[in-house]
Amino acid sequence: MFQKILIANRGEIAIRVMRAAN
Repeated sequence: MFQKILIANRGEIAIRVMRAAN
């Protein structure tokens, strides 16, 4: 359960970084 949240958190951060980069 914790790992799923961690992975989802990583995905969200990655999307935010991509948006910020663009």
